[in-house]
Amino acid sequence: MAGYVPHNPDEFQKMLEAIGVKQVDELFADIPEAFRLKRPLSLPDGLSEAEVIDHLTDLSYQNIAGDELVCFLGAGVYDHLIPVAIKHLLQRGDFFTAYTPYQAEISQGTLQAIYEYQSLMCGLTGMDVANASMYEGATALAESAHMAMVQTGRNKLVILETIHPEYREVLKGTLKHMNAEIVEVSFEDGVTDFNKIAEKVDTQTAAVIVQYPNFFGCIEDLELICNMSKKFGAMSIVSAYPVALGLLTPPGDFGADIVCGEGQSLGIPMSFGGPYLGFIACKEALIRRIPGRLAGCTSDNRGQRGFVLTLQAREQHIRREKATSNICSDQALMALNATIYLSLLGRDGVKNVASQCLTKAHYLKKKLEKIPGVTIPFTAPFFNEFVIQTQKSEKVLKKMKKEGILPGVTLECWYPQLQDHLLIAVTEKRTAAELDLYCDVLEDVLNGH
Repeated sequence: MAGYVPHNPDEFQKMLEAIGVKQVDELFADIPEAFRLKRPLSLPDGLSEAEVIDHLTDLSYQNIAGDELVCFLGAGVYDHLIPVAIKHLLQRGDFFTAYTPYQAEISQGTLQAIYEYQSLMCGLTGMDVANASMYEGATALAESAHMAMVQTGRNKLVILETIHPEYREVLKGTLKHMNAEIVEVSFEDGVTDFNKIAEKVDTQTAAVIVQYPNFFGCIEDLELICNMSKKFGAMSIVSAYPVALGLLTPPGDFGADIVCGEGQSLGIPMSFGGPYLGFIACKEALIRRIPGRLAGCTSDNRGQRGFVLTLQAREQHIRREKATSNICSDQALMALNATIYLSLLGRDGVKNVASQCLTKAHYLKKKLEKIPGVTIPFTAPFFNEFVIQTQKSEKVLKKMKKEGILPGVTLECWYPQLQDHLLIAVTEKRTAAELDLYCDVLEDVLNGH
């Protein structure tokens, strides 16, 4: 313990006496005996500050940033162009404030930024209300499912296997002790057969959950799914890729009840996995079910526009165990990042980015399908991600990485039936020369060069 807290044993003893216990173990009396560790932790000896810095520096040299190579990785995290202005605006000292602006009188700037973020996300998703952001996309999906269960009073969730596998695992873990019945629907040709979904949905279904575009980059039939859900009194939850919404019809236009997702693509660096930005938007009828913060716009007693945290009776600091959610923070700085990105690009800019992603991905796909040894297993329409099948995909990955290309993500670890399948993502950042280089290098690798 002394290795983590700057106090000596005498000071520890005085603190224990002050709170009326004899030893530290008594502080854990409420934890059942079966769950307590009975042995010392197997930890190496401590290091000095200089040694720690040297060790971490050595480890950092093993990292390869996505922008150091030609990156075609996707699966939820994308290598988009990030306007330089974002970094300069985001690093202003004004924005490094407390995570939750409860005191509206001294937090007007932060609250206005959150309000603008919410407004932009509503416009992007076609929904009525958006919260002040979540941790990341996976927990946003789990929270959305919980919203539907509470609102409908039902516990059955019909979830498509074309949703990100890690999102599905987080959902299962989060709802494990909430009596949720999770029914998964298999896919064919990169999308889910609507009739298979219809077979699973009944009057006990809380929600049908779909990804748009799905994990393979393909486009599911949202309109059919949303209409079918409503017939059974179930909700439709859509986990959306926000850049794609610059071109695709917003889920709200199809009648989706909740739209959630990962906002990393809105000007946030890949950063080896975070911090990222989860979002949830919903219909107005669900406003008291949505977790996290809501910033609202109002007028003060002098008629001046002001911003507040509104409907706080939903939150855990007031309702405790009856709260909508235990989410006690938001990714305010990341939400601001997304706000600046969307503001800089505007409606036409976001549409242009989406259009470039679509066009370049289809260009690459057409070139790849002409290469001997490459097949395109799915024929469903796709946005900027698609799947190819090659011989010995792991070997392809290693050799292409040596040539300076991150060629995609192997799928076998999540879908055993998709051995030697590779998920490729193409963003507006990729140039025509890089797309041609991908094809040339892959063909050389498959030819044994």
